[in-house]
Amino acid sequence: MGRRSGVLEFAVLGLLHDAPMHGYELRKRLNVLLGSFRAFSYGTLYPCLKSLVAQGFLVEDNPDVEYVPATALNGKRSKIVYRLSAEGKQRFEELLADAGPDAWEDEHFGVHFAFFGQTDRAVRMRVLEGRRSRLEERLERMRNSLARARERFDDYTVELQRHGLESVEREVRWLNELIETERANRSGRTGAPADGTGSAVPQTSDGRGQEGGSADPPGPPHDRPGRSAQER
Repeated sequence: MGRRSGVLEFAVLGLLHDAPMHGYELRKRLNVLLGSFRAFSYGTLYPCLKSLVAQGFLVEDNPDVEYVPATALNGKRSKIVYRLSAEGKQRFEELLADAGPDAWEDEHFGVHFAFFGQTDRAVRMRVLEGRRSRLEERLERMRNSLARARERFDDYTVELQRHGLESVEREVRWLNELIETERANRSGRTGAPADGTGSAVPQTSDGRGQEGGSADPPGPPHDRPGRSAQER
C-alpha cells in the first residue's frame, strides 16, 4: 500500500466508523478532515472505495444503482451508501493501534491525530513521542543546513530556511505541551489542553492545518504576513 493511498484509506475507514455515508458526503468530510490543501477528486476517492469494498472492509448499500458524477446539467449524485463491515471495523482498530514510524511522518500523523479521541492513551503517547523524535532529528539537519546557507546564499534564501526551521521548532513545542498533558492526565493531575480551548489541535510542521470549527486553520502557529523583525 502506498503511503498516500494508506492515508486516504485510514481516513475513509475512520469517517465511516462514525456513520455510513454516500460518496459525495464522504468527500466533503475528507476535505474538512485532511484540509483544503489536499482536494480529493472523485477520480481519487472512488477507486479507494472500490478497493476497500473488494477487500471486504466496506459494504455498499443500493449497489445496483449506477453512480453518475454530479454536474451542472444532470445534478445527480451517488445513490450508493458505504458502511463498514465487521472486517472494516477490525481493520480500523488495527490502524488506530499502529504507533510505528509511519505514524510519525507528515502524511500519516495528521490523520492519526484526527482520531486520537478513539485511540488508546498508550498509543497516543508513542505516536506523539515518535513524532517529536522525528522532528528533533529534522531540526538538527535544518540547523546545520542553515549554518551553511549563511555562507553560501543570499539573505532571502537564508530567511526562507529560517522560516522552515521556526515552523518545526513550533511544532516541537506544541508536541511537548501535548505530551505533558497526556502525562498529567495519566497521573491523575488535571492539565489544560495544549490550545487552552478544551481540545488539542492537529498540526504539521509545514503549517498545513485541518479545517473545521475555527476561523483560523488548525496547525502550528503561522507567521503573520508582514510581521516586523522586532516581533520575530
